[in-house]
Amino acid sequence: MRAVVFDEFGGPEVLHLGQAPEPQAGPGQVRVRVEAVALNPFDGKVRSGAMESAFRTRLPGSPGLEAAGVVDQVGPDVAGVAPGDRVTGWTSRGAAELALLKLWAPVPDGLAATQAAALPVAGEAARRSLRILRPAAGEMLLVHGASGVIGSLVTQLAVAAGVRVIGTASPDNQDRVAALGATPTTYGPGLVDRVRALAPAVDAVLDTTGRGVLPDSIELRGGTDRVLTLADDAARGLGVEFTERSEPSAEDLADLIGAVVRGEVSVPVAHVLPLEEAARAQALVDGGRAGGKVVLVP
Repeated sequence: MRAVVFDEFGGPEVLHLGQAPEPQAGPGQVRVRVEAVALNPFDGKVRSGAMESAFRTRLPGSPGLEAAGVVDQVGPDVAGVAPGDRVTGWTSRGAAELALLKLWAPVPDGLAATQAAALPVAGEAARRSLRILRPAAGEMLLVHGASGVIGSLVTQLAVAAGVRVIGTASPDNQDRVAALGATPTTYGPGLVDRVRALAPAVDAVLDTTGRGVLPDSIELRGGTDRVLTLADDAARGLGVEFTERSEPSAEDLADLIGAVVRGEVSVPVAHVLPLEEAARAQALVDGGRAGGKVVLVP
């Protein structure tokens, strides 16, 4: 089968279209004929070799942590799904014509595969962040990077729960943050004064950017309690909680899909490219300014 592979560690340019053996569904797995696979910054870290100290990557490697497609093979001990069903979920080496899913949720016919593939990773991170911070209705949540994929999901879910949100974003994305139901402001020098002019107190802070906003966040919060980052390694030295991936939930993913179908939340898909352009796609992700999810389609 065709698959995006890398034979050595390096920049996005090491990604190329090649051939890989067809995977076979094992216990607890389904195999899908891939309709769309979303790329993430983690894919770039693995491909560059930056994760080798944490775990070893068997070469040739392939990117793709989340994919949507049509089930064509069901492994042992799997119930409730059959060949022909549309699903989306978590995988590895998903940038290929066929991929194995280890956890999944049904995709209704009205939801495009490109949207469905963009939901698992960002949705898990958004739900996890809100569960840690526990913002209540009426409280003020400051979201750094509110126009990004995870930030926009957090903002929409929080607003739907009655939480007031101030969202930081670039000047070009202020209208987008406002459309999500948040009060927008720009990041950069003077942030503390700008936020204080909008709200006398901040009850919780989420940093999705990793761009050095934690000292200002601590000042606005009046301490490190309920300050959380998904991306800034400086957190530990500042006494701020850093959250990484947790065990995903198929039920949470199904709930999020339902909210998307009902029009309650959305995930921005900025670029849809063929597998042949995987290097360009991952370069957009690695650059951190894609403007939304980057999705590959076979």
